[in-house]
Amino acid sequence: MPMTQAIASSTGFDRARALVVAFGIGLLVAGCGYNVIPTLEEHAKAQWSEVQNQYQRRADLIPNLVATVQGYAKQEKDVLTAVIEARAKATQVKIDVSQLTDPDKLKQFQDAQNQLSGALGRLLAVSENYPDLKSNQNFLALQSQLEGTENRIAVARRDYIEAVREFNTSLRTFPTMLWAMTAFRSSKPMATFAATEGSQTPPPVKF
Repeated sequence: MPMTQAIASSTGFDRARALVVAFGIGLLVAGCGYNVIPTLEEHAKAQWSEVQNQYQRRADLIPNLVATVQGYAKQEKDVLTAVIEARAKATQVKIDVSQLTDPDKLKQFQDAQNQLSGALGRLLAVSENYPDLKSNQNFLALQSQLEGTENRIAVARRDYIEAVREFNTSLRTFPTMLWAMTAFRSSKPMATFAATEGSQTPPPVKF
């Protein structure tokens, strides 16, 4: 075999062997859970985005709900004002994914949303005193949309809590904890919602 052919054959063999080794290392890394931490982290971030989307959906319904109630119950000024103020505060509290490792930030968000939930509950309770309002088609439609949104919020919160649990667990269990201490040292445990009374079920909005 001519020297040039031998060299070419050797080079081709070396390349093939390098590809096999690289492929084997890739399988080994994947099998050892290298991809688990970033995958779970991105999933938890996506679930947080869904939580914020659903809370924003609720906030978007409130102006029309307040306007409808006001048309029938102007004398309920304190209740209406409380909802407006609580909505303003809730929409001002924003958390981007880089802040999900800060429990204080998440608590601030949760407290603002809980305050709005309480104000909404009082507003809806007021409608009991106004039969014409309770039968108003616009009010009924808004009430139905709000109920659906509260259910979606509950689901989004549950999914986020579960996603965070899985991610946080991956940071402290073998073998993924090895990657957490090396390649993903910047990945920190994420904060989750604190349990509150009645948090397992959405607020009742039907009458």
